[in-house]
Amino acid sequence: MKAKDLHEKTVDELQSTLGEEQEAQFKLRMQQVTGQLTESHKVKQTRRNIARLKTVISQKAGE
Repeated sequence: MKAKDLHEKTVDELQSTLGEEQEAQFKLRMQQVTGQLTESHKVKQTRRNIARLKTVISQKAGE
């Protein structure tokens, strides 16, 4: 997920993508706790995507 691609989306699209990423993060956390997580790098990747989305949403809100 690139920030450049996110700037082209509307705030509503960004909000729905944020919800999807947060749901994915929850699922990854549950897998990690139960010991079923095989791709541990996805936790960090998802966390950064959420931060990126929140940053772009706040930038668009300020405009």
